[in-house]
Amino acid sequence: MAGLSKARSSSATSAEARVGRFDRLDALRGVAIVWMALFHFCFDLGHFKLIQQNFYTDPFWTAQRAVIVSLFMFTAGVGQAIALQQGQGWHRFWRRWAQIAACAILVSAGSAVMFPKSFISFGVLHGFAVLLILVRLSHGAGAWLWWAGALAIVMPQLIQHVWFDTRWTNWIGLVTRKPITEDYAPVLPWLGVMWWGLASGRWILNRHPAWLTGSLPRGIGGLALLGRWSLSFYMLHQPVLIGSLLLVAALR
Repeated sequence: MAGLSKARSSSATSAEARVGRFDRLDALRGVAIVWMALFHFCFDLGHFKLIQQNFYTDPFWTAQRAVIVSLFMFTAGVGQAIALQQGQGWHRFWRRWAQIAACAILVSAGSAVMFPKSFISFGVLHGFAVLLILVRLSHGAGAWLWWAGALAIVMPQLIQHVWFDTRWTNWIGLVTRKPITEDYAPVLPWLGVMWWGLASGRWILNRHPAWLTGSLPRGIGGLALLGRWSLSFYMLHQPVLIGSLLLVAALR
């Protein structure tokens, strides 16, 4: 009876881990959120001529953007691994997807007002909307996700053509030159990063689930909370930052 009771307790703990919060993953997403906000704050300072920086070509800034987007894509892939393990159906998937797609449309509309010549036609949220579908449909590839991810990451360096340079085709990613836009996150190479996130998430859940379900160090719980509200924060932080800078400029 004691062994049976222990087995039931272990099963309950495992079930709780499957349906509970994955605070460590949320905290990692929270790190990306904070880093993104700091990056955008510096970008806004540059836009209002308060600092002199080239955010489009300076490796100091372009490398940071690449890491930030990689964190977002990777954690999204891990999140899909968790959702699939928990048996999340297509209905719930489409409900969340609709929120992301709607926000992507709002970003395009807002950027068209602020940057009419370089508005965002396929930025991070647009990329998420497409990539999440592709990742969901391809999750059955198993170990092949590692190889497919590597190919997706290097493909833009191997294959480029001017046909992909238009706004109607640059979302694929095989461009010969970066488009004139304020944000750009094409399918390639970012699909590879999200595939690696999915593959990594499955490996961790099968072999080291405590890496995701373990408790957080004291003092960083706020990052996990922020990570759970990442989409809301993403949509609100720029209007708040830009509005604050406009207010400061008006009071000077």
